[in-house]
Amino acid sequence: MAELHELIAKIENPELRAQIQEAARKLFEQKRFGLVFEDHMPECTPLYEIPVRKGSKVSLKAGKVSETYIVLQIKDGKALCLPRDGSQTSEFPVEELVTTAEFGEPIYPCLQYLDSVCCAPDSDLWHTLIEADNYHALQLLEYLYGGLVDCIYIAPPYNTGARDWKYNNDYVDGNDQYRHSKWLSMMERRLKLAKKLLNPKDSVLIVTIDEKEYLHLGCLLEEMFPEARHQMISTSINPAVVARVGGFGRSGEYIFLLMFGDAAPTRMRLEREWVSSRGRTHTGQIRWDLLKRSGTGASRHDSPGGFYPIYINPANNK
Repeated sequence: MAELHELIAKIENPELRAQIQEAARKLFEQKRFGLVFEDHMPECTPLYEIPVRKGSKVSLKAGKVSETYIVLQIKDGKALCLPRDGSQTSEFPVEELVTTAEFGEPIYPCLQYLDSVCCAPDSDLWHTLIEADNYHALQLLEYLYGGLVDCIYIAPPYNTGARDWKYNNDYVDGNDQYRHSKWLSMMERRLKLAKKLLNPKDSVLIVTIDEKEYLHLGCLLEEMFPEARHQMISTSINPAVVARVGGFGRSGEYIFLLMFGDAAPTRMRLEREWVSSRGRTHTGQIRWDLLKRSGTGASRHDSPGGFYPIYINPANNK
């Protein structure tokens, strides 16, 4: 590496030398081990409430939000627009355009009151539901609650290959060869904001995922949060299983738990109101029916050699 720097220093053309130095720097910074993914063009955000004016950066409402134009002039309801690459201008009806902000451009989010519901007027507890692009919602929370949040629960798109999520306003499907790295780029930007929000002394980050991205997500979380204690647990969500063509049915998902500082799980007994009134639910009593075999050959008549008595001492209930 030192030899390469010495050779670059011998280049007489200062512009060429600077360009090669920058290219070499990027090459040296590439990871040789761990999760490697392409850092895709950052997401653009359509700002539907901002009027289209001369000088605005815009996209077509029916097109790709990442294909932006600059409005040169507006006349008779039509906008003359110059594309990003500076090629030939185009004219569009103003109502077909939306003002667009590219990633990194200043956006100043604010909360706009919509409605409220009061379920417990005697309680001091309150909750706020923010309906927004999650990236900008996290940015807004950072202004007020940086380092103060105790728990963040994330249920991201699972990137199943179906039309379950968008990148730059376009659906990412199973035919997109970059869908995994696009997903990781999207997740990384939001996790960076989540890290700024979490209380380092006592907090937890919870992320749910299925088998499509759990390996990639696990590596990303380990790289971004080396100071946390990581654990992945499984949870059953559908005992009847979700069919997978050509594969095993899926009955569960995964939950990544990242614990910071003193955060740790604690046992808590749930009261009856937390338990469903349907099916085989926990009642606090012994469920004898759950000890019995079910299905074919489950009765004593079918399998006489498979049934044995249980003796109970009524004096001490042992």
